[in-house]
Amino acid sequence: MSTETPVLQQHFIRQIVRDDLASGKHAVIHTRFPPEPNGYLHLGHAKSICLNFGLAGEFTGTCNLRFDDTNPSKEDVEYVEAIQRDVKWLGFEWAELRHASDYFEVFYRSALKLIRLGVAYVDDLSAEEVREYRGTLTEPGRNSPYRDRSIEENLDLFQRMRAGEFADGSKTLRAKIDMASGNINLRDPALYRVRKVRHQNTGDAWPIYPMYDFAHSLSDALEGITHSLCTLEFEDHRPLYDWCVDKVDLANDPELWEPLVEAGLPTAPSKPRQIEFSRGNLNYTVMSKRKLITLVSENLVDGWDDPRMPTIAGVRRRGFTAAGIRLFWERIGVSKQNSTIDMSVLEGAVRDDLDGTAPRRLAVIDPVRLVITNLDEAHAESLTFPNHPKDESFGTRSVPFSRELWIEREDFAEVPPKGFHRLKPDGEVRLRGVGIVRCDEVIKDAAGDIVELRCALDLDTRSGMPGADRKVKGTIHWVSARDAVPAVVRLYDRLFDVTDPDDDSDGKTYKDHLNPNSRRIVHGYVEPAAAGADREDRVQFERLGYFVADMHDHTHASPVFNRVVTLRDSWAKQG
Repeated sequence: MSTETPVLQQHFIRQIVRDDLASGKHAVIHTRFPPEPNGYLHLGHAKSICLNFGLAGEFTGTCNLRFDDTNPSKEDVEYVEAIQRDVKWLGFEWAELRHASDYFEVFYRSALKLIRLGVAYVDDLSAEEVREYRGTLTEPGRNSPYRDRSIEENLDLFQRMRAGEFADGSKTLRAKIDMASGNINLRDPALYRVRKVRHQNTGDAWPIYPMYDFAHSLSDALEGITHSLCTLEFEDHRPLYDWCVDKVDLANDPELWEPLVEAGLPTAPSKPRQIEFSRGNLNYTVMSKRKLITLVSENLVDGWDDPRMPTIAGVRRRGFTAAGIRLFWERIGVSKQNSTIDMSVLEGAVRDDLDGTAPRRLAVIDPVRLVITNLDEAHAESLTFPNHPKDESFGTRSVPFSRELWIEREDFAEVPPKGFHRLKPDGEVRLRGVGIVRCDEVIKDAAGDIVELRCALDLDTRSGMPGADRKVKGTIHWVSARDAVPAVVRLYDRLFDVTDPDDDSDGKTYKDHLNPNSRRIVHGYVEPAAAGADREDRVQFERLGYFVADMHDHTHASPVFNRVVTLRDSWAKQG
């Protein structure tokens, strides 16, 4: 049961799609999610996943998962598998799984076509010289001395690049557009570079690899993508995207994509439209892949799925729900305005989802013993508790009750502060589901620490008794000491202790802002029904927060729970 069906935001991309279908421009929409397999996906990627797959689902279209594997030196099969796992976990299925490397032969043929058209040339300038010739935002660039090579010479050189004759970095294939363009991306951008690196899919077949802008635009066209959705930093790349699609003109040149037909890959080239939207930025974290890789490689966190990481694998292990993440991005909506979203908004969406879906359980994470002196030592009974106070369909469960209980240490105060309504010497409190107890004696150890509270239960206040309605101000929870199962509980909090860890204006780096209190491990006790949770089951520990049975370490005999979120926003006061 989900607590809330997201109200669909009528954002501008949804409107474009609706208009394109209504006008007959497209009969069916096709989108894609095109990650580079060089790291784990993070919450920002989740925005793109929800948008691309969500629109395809909403308008009965299709969405492909395509790996942009054009940079083999940084790619890893581990990332490929993790990305597929994350997309599925978020609740989406791709129409087709594709790789940019499926199209390497098509890209090569397309590059030869551009050379024959006289709009691409082989350049010998070094990377440094290319930068020098490019110009600046206020000054035009200069033409490369190699720009006017003949078509024949360019074809010969490019085919020799393909054959592996030239050293890495010694030659590039560049588009011949306009070195004086106000858009630096159009100043003869590189289309291919020499890189003698083994590729995880194609092996050593290719000593040259296409550049992102060239491969990305043609991949979209080859897959029949109608709406190519990307983040705002690609807005200035759109003229180049369109240039590549228009000049190569795949739809009218089936010879270029003949290899795909032969390989049995369905191909119906389109003229895709690139549409940009703002990134999904969150405070109290970093989203840069480079910084996330550093956190992992320098062991500043416990791997990509550390529950404090903003990776999809991390928030999943933390216990965030896929429905909560989808709800969050739907609430935020889609715009062209870059902004940073407060982490509490995400936590709020997860909390709203869990409020309706998580069964309630009893747990004590900082235990002190409470002995009910007027019950027999062998006293044992079974109490019936609802699994969800707001939803009877969750049913009920039996909770064991005995003479000796564990309660939270903070639910007792020897010298109570003003307004304290829980247990205190000679004071009364209601034990959840049991009745009212009075604290008669406080037992301490040699160091002066409280080890036991001796209390009397007012038997007349038990359920069904005449005094059951007697009022006291406080109610506390408990677990039966005889029956409770010892559990490891990890209390997670934000990984960084400042809102913008990327801000280095104070001379500190993001690593200096790691929150030393982002994880606290405690040893507590849980009722038997909580210990019986399966891995990744989420529960509300009453009065404590939402918790998940850890997906790797939890067993029924040795429970391990991670705190997902507190019951309320614990950072609001600090803001």
